[in-house]
Amino acid sequence: MPRALPLLLIVLSTTVLAPARAQSAGTPAYRLIAHPSNAANQVERGFIADAFLKKVTRWNDGVLIRPVDQLSDAPVRRQFSEQVIKRSVTAVKSYWQQLIFSGREVPPPELDSDDAVVQYVSKHPGALGYVSGAANIGHAKVIAVR
Repeated sequence: MPRALPLLLIVLSTTVLAPARAQSAGTPAYRLIAHPSNAANQVERGFIADAFLKKVTRWNDGVLIRPVDQLSDAPVRRQFSEQVIKRSVTAVKSYWQQLIFSGREVPPPELDSDDAVVQYVSKHPGALGYVSGAANIGHAKVIAVR
């Protein structure tokens, strides 16, 4: 058992610390992406938060905003929720449970990967999503969050 400890430490350091090193080396935790036809290049953080909470439903040009989330346990969702929505994933889930129960609204769809989010955003005008910093975004448009 004592010989396995160094191996365990190596495995843990590469799986736990590598993402932190990548983020500190300049790779952002997430990138906000939109349909390629979207005219916005930068958007206020509050507007994005409201779009994902469906408090605002249209872009400035009148196009319906179609936000899409990643799965609850995705690290990129935790980063996005905490940095942009300013709520934990659990708090966002609770918010949606209350709205669903009252019959007022449904949450954005949850997709299971960066690739799925990129495909959704690329196919739907008005779509808005987030992916991990190193994801291939294809033809989607990156939007800066102010």
